[in-house]
Parts: sequence; structure tokens; C-alpha cells
Amino acid sequence: MDNMSSTDHSSPMPHDYLTVRELAELLRIKERKVYDLAASGDIPVSRATGKLLFPRLEIEAWIASASSGGTPATSAPRPAICLGSHDPLLEWALRQSRCGLASFFDGSLDGLDRFCASEGVATGLHIHDPANDDWNIAQVSARCTDQNAVLVSWARRARGLVMRPDLSGTVKGVADLDGQVIVPRPIETGTQTLFQELAAAAGLDLASQKMTETVPSETDAVLAVAEGRGDVTFGLQSLATQHGLAFVPIVEEHFDLLVDRRAWFEPPMQNLMAFCRGDSFRTHAGQLAGYDITELGQVRWNA
Repeated sequence: MDNMSSTDHSSPMPHDYLTVRELAELLRIKERKVYDLAASGDIPVSRATGKLLFPRLEIEAWIASASSGGTPATSAPRPAICLGSHDPLLEWALRQSRCGLASFFDGSLDGLDRFCASEGVATGLHIHDPANDDWNIAQVSARCTDQNAVLVSWARRARGLVMRPDLSGTVKGVADLDGQVIVPRPIETGTQTLFQELAAAAGLDLASQKMTETVPSETDAVLAVAEGRGDVTFGLQSLATQHGLAFVPIVEEHFDLLVDRRAWFEPPMQNLMAFCRGDSFRTHAGQLAGYDITELGQVRWNA
């Protein structure tokens, strides 16, 4: 995953990285200048091993950007924040790994806007593309061609109707929600966008339905049903199982991470992904109903 290969999930081979001496020879500069470039953030570098290593592909792209004769364009480091959609497994991994990334989860569309404004190093997305019946790639490719970014798979998640146990057998799909109190998510979330799309296809007029106030996270939505503040929400199977609620599966969605390519090689992201290769992460993910992490780290789109 560290070299962002779509098929190799082991640690990168040595030839994928350049040492200080090798980079100095390649650029025909003194080693001291290499250290200066790394310290200023002007060149792609990984410090995860405790010494400076330079990802070969990133260096080649950096050199190519200077082909017009000027100094390669650089940007200020992004804040170490994970943006976008709330995912219980991601939230847990950020805390448990102590990777150094903070989080600000306020929906896929909000996260994509903030990522494009350089307000974070990564953003979680699950935005459905009805034209291609795919996830995230259409929005990312339309918005992020000028970003030095990569979209990698995090998990597939089972999403559907999370409801009071006594509604099991009565509510079998979105069309059966008429008259139930629905717990909605904010419009900036991929969850609510998809729910509105499904409601329209099922002929359910959401404007005429009883709704609670919007809730900020996947967990809050399911808790609202568990505590009796609503009858049903469009949520995750893992949380429905955790709180003993009924669940009707509707879709299996892609939850992906859009990551700044330079930040990928910095310690916070490297620490997070190293943790995700460990037994603790695999065990925890295996205990979450409706999660599939077999594609974790696979590249789905490149800028």
C-alpha cells in the first residue's frame, strides 16, 4: 500500500525509493541541498522509517513538472486532518493507531470541497454515480484533476434501512416508509444524497414524510432510532447489529479515501496504513457486520 500499488499490499521494495545519495546523484546536486529540499517540503519524501527516502515515481513527476525550465511548483503542507464522510471503522482506526491525524467528518460533499481547498490531507467519500452505478470516481475525476491526489479503497459497506425491531417484516424497502418517522442526514452527505435518489425511484415523496432533525454522523442516526426518537434511518448494517435493530439491505457501497499524494508518504498516513495491516485492525473490521476490507489500499483513481 505504501507505494500505492493496486495489487501489492506488502511494504514497498527498496528500488521504489531513492536514498539521499541516489537523489543527489540523479539531480547532480550536493547531498546538503537534498536535505534542504526535504526540510522545506519542496520535494516528495517519506520519513516513516526514521530516515529520508524519496519515492521514485513522485520524484520523476516532480522533475517532469520542471520541464519548462522553472522551479517545480510546490504547495504549503496540508493540515493533518481527515475530512469527509463519517465511517465507524475509520474513526476507530484514527484513534487506535495514534497516527497523528485529526478528524472533521461533515459529509462526503463537504469533505470534497474542503479537500480541494487544501484543508486536509485526506477525505472519506461514498458518493453514488447513478449514470454508471459506481462510487466516487465521477465526482473525484470532475473535481480533482488539478490535485496531486489518489483515490484508494477503504471498505465496502452494507447500507440499508435501520429500524425498530417491531417494523421487521412490515418495512421491506424504501417504498414502505410512508408514515414512518425518518431520521435524515445532512444534505452534504453521500448517505442523504443516495437516500433521496432511492426515494424518488420508489415514488416516496420525502417532503410529505415525518422527519426528525438531521443528525451529524452514522452513529448518531442509528442511536436516534435505538432511543425511540425516530422509526427508521438509512444507515449501516454494522451499527444496526450493534444496537439490536432490524435491518433491510439496500446497497453495497464503496467507501474510499481521497489522499494528497505527498501526504501519503508522511508519517501520519504511513502510520495509519501500517496499523491497518495489523491483526488488531483486521480483527476489529471482521467483527463489523456488513464490512468488506479485502480491497483496502487498492488504487481506484489517480490524478
